Amino acid sequence: MNPIFVAVDTPDLERAEQIADAVREHVGGLKLGLEFFSAQGPQGVRKLGEFGLPIFLDLKLHDIPNTVAKAVEAMAPLQPAILTVHAAGGHEMLVAARRAAPPSTKVVAVTLLTSLDAADLADLGIDRSPAEQVARFAWVARDAGLDGIVCSGAEVGGAHGAWPDGFFVVPGIRPAGAAVGDQKRVVTPTQALANGASVLVVGRPITAAADPGRAAMEIAAELSQIPAETRI
Repeated sequence: MNPIFVAVDTPDLERAEQIADAVREHVGGLKLGLEFFSAQGPQGVRKLGEFGLPIFLDLKLHDIPNTVAKAVEAMAPLQPAILTVHAAGGHEMLVAARRAAPPSTKVVAVTLLTSLDAADLADLGIDRSPAEQVARFAWVARDAGLDGIVCSGAEVGGAHGAWPDGFFVVPGIRPAGAAVGDQKRVVTPTQALANGASVLVVGRPITAAADPGRAAMEIAAELSQIPAETRI
């Protein structure tokens, strides 16, 4: 499976379709988040689904268990390949989300946003390092029966070691030399894949490139050079 999912972070449907068309031959799927979904809704998701790529709905659902379950049920007709919920919603909410989702949808828990670091955790009154916080949430997600978690490339190796058959989504991917932007815990595509990532979420390095298709192709080509025996 091609592990690259392009983050289509735009409210504009035409722009989203242009990106999807440009990268469709070089990536494994499209990630649609709050920006796109808030503007275009389910109909927009269906339109991008016409490009034939798996859809990752990154909505980070976080509410009481019943509300999250109903929201997941409402998403089911869209047949997302991957759907995110927040690990901070707790065990009961995570169980409800997994039970409400179709078997074909991987439900993964967001652990710690890649825009946060140890100082941010301290501001929130959390006396753990990012790695410790991710490990704790990963345990909760696994115990709740989820398929995996979302974590940065800095933590994916440890998470994979504790959960060998887990499904790990790694955002904050930046090719060597690319601008970091508002991300704080970033790794290169090859580092993340070698450390155990299942899916790499790549946004601006592809979508902001002069030629998104070529940018996606170059990252895919780089990943293809990683010897299988070097991956976790």
